[in-house]
Amino acid sequence: MPFQVIEAQRLYHQVAEQIGSLIQAGEFREGDRLPPERELAKQLGVSRPVVREAMIALEIAGLVDVRGGAGTFVRRTRADVGSVLAADSGPGPFDLIAARRMLEGEIAHAAAQTVTDAGLRSLTEAIDVMRRDIESGKDTRQADRLFHVRVAELTGNAVLASLVDGLWAHMLAPMFDVLGRHAGLRGEDRMTVADHEKIVQALARRDPAIAREAMRGHLAHVEQILMREELR
Repeated sequence: MPFQVIEAQRLYHQVAEQIGSLIQAGEFREGDRLPPERELAKQLGVSRPVVREAMIALEIAGLVDVRGGAGTFVRRTRADVGSVLAADSGPGPFDLIAARRMLEGEIAHAAAQTVTDAGLRSLTEAIDVMRRDIESGKDTRQADRLFHVRVAELTGNAVLASLVDGLWAHMLAPMFDVLGRHAGLRGEDRMTVADHEKIVQALARRDPAIAREAMRGHLAHVEQILMREELR
C-alpha cells in the first residue's frame, strides 16, 4: 500500500470543513443564520480573521451567503467543501497581507537607497494610470500591482520584483477577490492612491526608515479594511 504525502492544512480550511460538516449534518438548516464571527472565533479557539476566511471559503463552495450587515446564512446543506478547499492552493488573505507587509516594507527600505529620478517617474506614472482607471470606473488592481512591482524593481534585484509579482497573483485569486468585494476594498481606491503618493514622497527623500513605514502603513490600511466590523 503506497504512502501518501501528508500536507499541512491551513487553519481556515479546518474551520470551514468543521462548519461545513455541521451544516451537512443538519445542525444548521437552509436559511439559518450562523453565529456571529466573534462567537464562532471564541467557540473554535481561533482568531476572527480565520473565521472570516472560513466564511468566504464556504461561500465560494456554495454553502452560505455572506450578507452585509445581516450576517452569514446557510444557502444549501449539500456541497463538496473538500473539493473547493483542495483546489484552493493559495495562501489565506490575511497571511498574504502579513507576508507583503514584512517583505515589501524591507523592499521599500532598500529601494530608498537606490532609487533614481527615472524610477520615481515610473512610480508616478503607475499612480496616474490608477487615477485614470478610477475616473473611468475600471478595475484598478493591475495598476496597483504595477506600482508595487516597480517599487521592487527600484532595488535592482529581479528576484524581489518576481516575488512581489507572485504575491499579487494570489491577490487576484477567488479567496482574496471575494473577501475584498465584501469588505469594500475596491471602494478605497482613492485611499490607495494617497498611500502610494506617501510612499513615493518617502522614496524621493531617500529615507529608508520612512519609506519602510509608508509601505507598512499602506498594507496595514488594507488589512484594516478587510477586517471591517461588518462585511457588505
